[in-house]
Amino acid sequence: MALKTERPGRRVKKAPFRFFDLPTLDLDPMNSRVIAPLLHPFLASHRMHDEAAPVFYSQNTFRVLPIHGRFFHTERPLIARLPEHYRSYITKMELYLGLGWTGPPVEWIISDRLGLSACTKLRTLKVYVRFDPSSHPSFEEFQVTPEFYTDFSVGLVRDFFAQAPSLTGVELDGEPELQMSSPILQGVINEAKVQNKRITWGPKGQWDRPLAPDLVKLMQLLSLGSSHIQRRTVASLA
Repeated sequence: MALKTERPGRRVKKAPFRFFDLPTLDLDPMNSRVIAPLLHPFLASHRMHDEAAPVFYSQNTFRVLPIHGRFFHTERPLIARLPEHYRSYITKMELYLGLGWTGPPVEWIISDRLGLSACTKLRTLKVYVRFDPSSHPSFEEFQVTPEFYTDFSVGLVRDFFAQAPSLTGVELDGEPELQMSSPILQGVINEAKVQNKRITWGPKGQWDRPLAPDLVKLMQLLSLGSSHIQRRTVASLA
């Protein structure tokens, strides 16, 4: 009886792991199931980890303070929880302004607790202005004072400069509706000039357009109501 010989199965060619397609920092709760598995190459070996870590942390932008609703009031942002040797690889960070403008979280403080002094390769701070309540008179009655959120935002930038001596430049960006005359924007520009930081512009802002009336009405509605509505607004805009 002749024995049947099985043909070897066809080998399936695996697609290469696209390491540089990994997203930048995002504290979405789904990360543990969606993003975490993509970081398994770090666990392949000590050599792989040592070679990949500097690339990953230097190529991505890390947010200074969290804006996701679940972590909006956290006392220890991700930057503070990163080991010091990882922080030393970071070259770019982002400060996101405009959320919680009627009452910013008390946890939004930039001090030595973030460990920014360990970010020795940090060169660029990206300041993204989502919304400036001082840019339109309709929002005056909802603010603590007309200058409150502007002073708060510029104060964060000033404190960041003090905590990150290696920083050399600031990249400014914002929503298309944001005007160049925005008090927050002008305050950050002035502070950057005082500290001799190089100023560049991000791709999203369109500084010559007036504030859209629909946006004014929307933000008025979002500012009215209970604190529960405000919390939902923060979560949805994060």
